[in-house]
Amino acid sequence: MTEQSATNETPYAHARDRKVLPRRQRRSSETRARIVSAAREVFAESGLGAPSIDDITERADVGKGTFYYYFDSKEDLIQAMMGEVIAGLVQALVEKCEGITDLTMLLDRAISVHIEFFSERWEDFVLYYQGRADLTLVESYPGLEASFIGYLQCIERLVAPALNHPVPKAVLRQMACAVGGFVSGYYSFAAIAAQDNDVDEAFRELRGAMARSLARFVGEASSPAQVGAKTKKTARPSHRR
Repeated sequence: MTEQSATNETPYAHARDRKVLPRRQRRSSETRARIVSAAREVFAESGLGAPSIDDITERADVGKGTFYYYFDSKEDLIQAMMGEVIAGLVQALVEKCEGITDLTMLLDRAISVHIEFFSERWEDFVLYYQGRADLTLVESYPGLEASFIGYLQCIERLVAPALNHPVPKAVLRQMACAVGGFVSGYYSFAAIAAQDNDVDEAFRELRGAMARSLARFVGEASSPAQVGAKTKKTARPSHRR
């Protein structure tokens, strides 16, 4: 092979590699997405615990070896799926709620974001709701806490500027738990009651009333007087005989 031919072949080989690699990456991404989509369906139908890896691979029409190429176990799959769902929800909350300093308006928008996010993703909501409940079990799936803690931290960052006064971290976490629990519980009942109707449209007025009630609760629970009483009670020494 001459020096000239070697020089001419090298750019061709690199160009060929650039074309082949993205195609492989696309196929890999599509296969993983098919597994995740199948898992969403079977988890929504039967819960997190009941389906097996065989159930998921059969629905995805892939072999078990393909499953284990992308995930170490069913627990690993659930953790990855939950992380993706929560990350998407957090991004939506930040994009549409950040900068709102009126507490009632903020909470109303947060409820709306949850409804909008899950309206076309019922399987994701079932996963999110089951994952939240799973955290309370003695034997729960490992690694789920991190996603939900990130979700609560997002709510804390959004709510804090709307309180108009400094609030201790522990109290702010309680507020975030109340907000997160309220909006997820609200959506689960709203989605069931609305059936085939548009959830956001059917519950627009009720959503506003609920947001005002939640804002009043959060405002009162985080007031300086209430926070001071909680702090004093926590610091009170115990008397042992």
